Amino acid sequence: MANAPSAGWAAADPRVLALAAQVTESKEQDIPLLLLKLKGILNSASLGSEESKKIKQDIYDYDLTQYCMLVLRQDHSRLRGGWATAAQLAEILSHCCVGLEVKEDPEEFHNKFLPSAIDNLLFLGRRLQARFIRTIKDEEKQDFLHWFQTVADAICWLFGGHIQLAACVLQNDHFLQLLITDDTETAIITMSILHNILRVNSSVLLQVDEETLHSIFDELVYKLSSTTNPVIGNAATKLLLLVAKFCKQLVKLLTARYKGLKQLLSKQWTGKGFDRDLSQLLDVLYLEQSNGKGEMQVPKFNETCRQHQAACIIQATWRGFQTRKRLKKLPQAVTTLQRSFRAKREQELQHLKKQKEDETLKLQMQLQRQRAMRLFHERQLAVLEMIHASQVNKYMEEMEGKSALTIQRFWRGYRARRNFHQQRQSLKEYKAAVVIQRAACKFLEKQRRRRPLSPWKDPKGLTDEQRLALQQKVDDYIKLHPASQMSEDMSKELHVQAQEKLAQFLLRSRLDQRAAQRRETLLAQVNTDVELLMNAPGLAEATEKDLDVFMSRSIPVATKARQSHNTMLKYTRWPWWKKLGDEFVEDDVIPDDALNAELGTLFIGGKKSF
Repeated sequence: MANAPSAGWAAADPRVLALAAQVTESKEQDIPLLLLKLKGILNSASLGSEESKKIKQDIYDYDLTQYCMLVLRQDHSRLRGGWATAAQLAEILSHCCVGLEVKEDPEEFHNKFLPSAIDNLLFLGRRLQARFIRTIKDEEKQDFLHWFQTVADAICWLFGGHIQLAACVLQNDHFLQLLITDDTETAIITMSILHNILRVNSSVLLQVDEETLHSIFDELVYKLSSTTNPVIGNAATKLLLLVAKFCKQLVKLLTARYKGLKQLLSKQWTGKGFDRDLSQLLDVLYLEQSNGKGEMQVPKFNETCRQHQAACIIQATWRGFQTRKRLKKLPQAVTTLQRSFRAKREQELQHLKKQKEDETLKLQMQLQRQRAMRLFHERQLAVLEMIHASQVNKYMEEMEGKSALTIQRFWRGYRARRNFHQQRQSLKEYKAAVVIQRAACKFLEKQRRRRPLSPWKDPKGLTDEQRLALQQKVDDYIKLHPASQMSEDMSKELHVQAQEKLAQFLLRSRLDQRAAQRRETLLAQVNTDVELLMNAPGLAEATEKDLDVFMSRSIPVATKARQSHNTMLKYTRWPWWKKLGDEFVEDDVIPDDALNAELGTLFIGGKKSF
């Protein structure tokens, strides 16, 4: 804790102690909701009583008001409770500060803490105003407007309890930003804050600097000149009338700085529902103007005084002309700025709206896809229930095949479209090149047709000297590159060799072809036998038809096979002493000699093996 309760005070409120302990031990995002408990603690005591002052003192001593002030600076859109919690905390902060009498270091409280609280409240008001302007839905706009009104009431309550804060509010940049707005609802609330300031401290405008005063008056006069809303006009008129009543010194500033204000009020705002306040303001302005003219028209007989008066009139006229000129240009510039600002804001709102529509459409498409997938699975299950169990695998294979074809079709379409988009530029360049070439060809054809044909010119013949030189070159080349010559016997011998090699090749190719055919036949027969053996049923399941497949039509072959089978059965039935030499041989293995003896002449695949 930054502060500790004084020894002269009684024991601190246990509720405040418990809440301070919870705030100290809690996480940052949970602190705003915990601080809302201060509202119930403050409401438990009557306003202005000693108990209420004691509770506020305990809250301040245990830094809970400091927590409230710091929380107002946070972005409450990411915290629990949202902006409603921020508005309630602003109200709690103002109630904690009003009626609080700090005895230890009161200068820090009045000079540092209270101005910081005002700054944070105005900063929160700016955030709520910005979100109110950007919000599209009516319900959300009403909520933000209600919270903005709550913060404005908290500000008024705070400077109502501490009058010196009125000047801090007017000189704060956040207040000027709140006042300079095109929104009607928030502008009215902000002008009500200014109205309360003038009622609480009527001389506060004389305490602020000249630049701030001019900024406030410029904004009020601009609202009167740029809008036709009677609510805005009524609020601005009442403010100017209040300034004229309480601060007589500022009436001269209004009449001198804004020459066309009277004409603007009388022409634009007469008959709008607040004629009483308007007529009072016009009377004050006209009275001030007449007093100024009376002072200028006092007879002076001194020539120097008359010249001085004339110079003052000329200067005043010139200044009035320059001011009116600036005032005429100011609405145009501000209107252009506001128009661009509104256009940008409208564009942002349209972008947000489009983004929300895209997200909604995406969600709807996802839901439709899920529903379609669910219906597809339900139909598939219904079809599977109707199909016989033996046909399920076949149906699933067909569905997988159709699904694969569908996926391939969509993939090929996507790839073709992608390639088309990639090749669109090259196709465009190709078409452009074709068009250019066609135009160039047509142009050249026209030029060729227009060009007259030249008369026929006979080729020039060679002279005798040129002919002799050319013949000499040909003879020299023949001598350097003589042609190869072959005798008749060598040609015949070469022809005989070629014929022999051709005959050998043809004979060898026929033998290779026969061998290849024989191999293919044997492979086909072996494959057939292997397939029969692989598909053969067991002995327990074999029938006579199955036996006919493996029986040979040749009687010797069948007899030999039967003898071999009997020999294998006898071997398996031999006693152990006849198999002493075969102790390392498995029971299912038959000696090779016995098999060779019995199967030496067995026909396999139509060929006798030796």
